[in-house]
Amino acid sequence: MTNVVGALGAWTLAWLRSLGHAAFFFVDLLRHAPASLRRFGLVVAQIHAIGNRSLVIILASGLAVGFVLALQMYYALVTYGAAESLGLVVNLSLVRELGPVVTALLFAGRAGTSLTAEIGLMKAGEQLAAMELMAVDPRTRVLAPRFLAGMVSMPILAVLFSAIGILGAYVVAVLLIGVDSGNFWSIMQSKVDVWRDVGNGIVKSAAFGVVCTYVALYQGYETEATPEGVAYATTRTVVISSLAVLSMDFVLTALMFSTP
Repeated sequence: MTNVVGALGAWTLAWLRSLGHAAFFFVDLLRHAPASLRRFGLVVAQIHAIGNRSLVIILASGLAVGFVLALQMYYALVTYGAAESLGLVVNLSLVRELGPVVTALLFAGRAGTSLTAEIGLMKAGEQLAAMELMAVDPRTRVLAPRFLAGMVSMPILAVLFSAIGILGAYVVAVLLIGVDSGNFWSIMQSKVDVWRDVGNGIVKSAAFGVVCTYVALYQGYETEATPEGVAYATTRTVVISSLAVLSMDFVLTALMFSTP
């Protein structure tokens, strides 16, 4: 029994130590972010690398989600004679939940793993150590531009995901099923609030962008400088980012939409 308690205590202390180290890393990353803006070209290049190269999978996934969502919602709503609300249900589902959450999960799987592997390989190749020897702070030169790029890219990708999803739902609902086109758009325009619905969805996606990018950079920067360490860090990035996004989504939804 004593060994179990001691092992549990040691594990708890190690977990708290790693949590504190991660918190200090995040604060340090925020502290270096303004300095990286002096080289704005680095941030723009990372926005292209992180955001533009994730665009294909985001748009393809958004279109597929819009197709399926329109079909499923129509079959459910037509049972209760509420098929005219299809446009509203699809829009709210995408801009409030599916757009930010699915985009964040795809972002973690595509861009997050890429960032972790890139930073981990730079550490394994001693490029980060070489920068420090040349009095170049790798957090300002390498980490902060990628952090800012992730913060900017995620809301844009989430908006595009929702937009293409609504377009896909329109194709299925209006062109294939036969829902009235004017009704599909008019109920959407009258019932969807720009600030409460669309705005909160953008805030969610921005928060997810901060979390996913930070986790990817932290795992890459703190990984063991071995091929196995980089592979393990890449896996941890996907797992931790996904769990963090799903947990934060519940908390943010409760805070944003708890009051009418």
